[in-house]
Amino acid sequence: MRIAIAGGTGFVGNALVKKLLEKKNEVFILTRNKTNKQQSKNLTYVQWLNDDDSPEDELEGMDVFINLAGESINSGRWTEERKKRILNSRITATKEVLRIISRLEEKPYTLINASAVGYYGTSQNETFTEATRKIGTDFLAETVIRWEAEASKAEEFEVRTVFCRFGIILEKNDGALPRMALPYKFYAGGTVGTGSQWVSWIHLKDAVNGILFCIDQEQLQGPVNFTSPYPVTMKEFGKILGEVLNRPHWMPAPGFALKIALGEKSTLVLEGQKVLPEKLLAFGYEFLYPDLKAALGDIYQ
Repeated sequence: MRIAIAGGTGFVGNALVKKLLEKKNEVFILTRNKTNKQQSKNLTYVQWLNDDDSPEDELEGMDVFINLAGESINSGRWTEERKKRILNSRITATKEVLRIISRLEEKPYTLINASAVGYYGTSQNETFTEATRKIGTDFLAETVIRWEAEASKAEEFEVRTVFCRFGIILEKNDGALPRMALPYKFYAGGTVGTGSQWVSWIHLKDAVNGILFCIDQEQLQGPVNFTSPYPVTMKEFGKILGEVLNRPHWMPAPGFALKIALGEKSTLVLEGQKVLPEKLLAFGYEFLYPDLKAALGDIYQ
């Protein structure tokens, strides 16, 4: 297939591009600056989001567009300015993907658009699936709601659209896991906050394979939860992480201290949601790592 990717050099994008190239797909990465980017037979960099760029001229005949672009929610304290950048980076990239699609004579069959389980808001008692009607009201939920609403406009061009609602994506050197593991490496790991908050997680390999699965399943559309079928509480997560790293789980990180240190961003670790991947399971996706201990064991082997 011929696949265009926005955010192809990011955390998930890097792993996805590698997998797509292994499967002999032709990949076009949208980038603000293609200077010094190493192209190859099946890998092309296409410049976008600059005033004089016309990426649509190089993207005719794409089968799939994948939009993973957006500023990381993990970087820096959530000041009002940073929150604007987190939201605007997603909306701007998505609007440009739609503009490109609108200019193409031959529309792609599918748009895979990143999203997040933050859509559901937080709860210790509820279980969320794609059929859940309740939506959150905090910053992350509002960001995801606006992001998905923008991406859904691709359906006006009869493009099948999938929203990948990612949970916490686990990988050794990027995302949230290195920060979570750091205290354990110094023998200072322990329960974060009350420990009863839910962690809906997914191994990076399953995130990548799940995207490929969604591309292949032509009847699959709309929101799709990208989480393991077995979410855990933060206390369970910490105990298993300590066990895998052969480190003690003993020093608690009180919630009030994290709120002082991180501000509003502390909601990422102090609050959570129990999310199940009903659609992936219903369509027959088989997780490589449904179990947290096995997932962490693979990551830290």
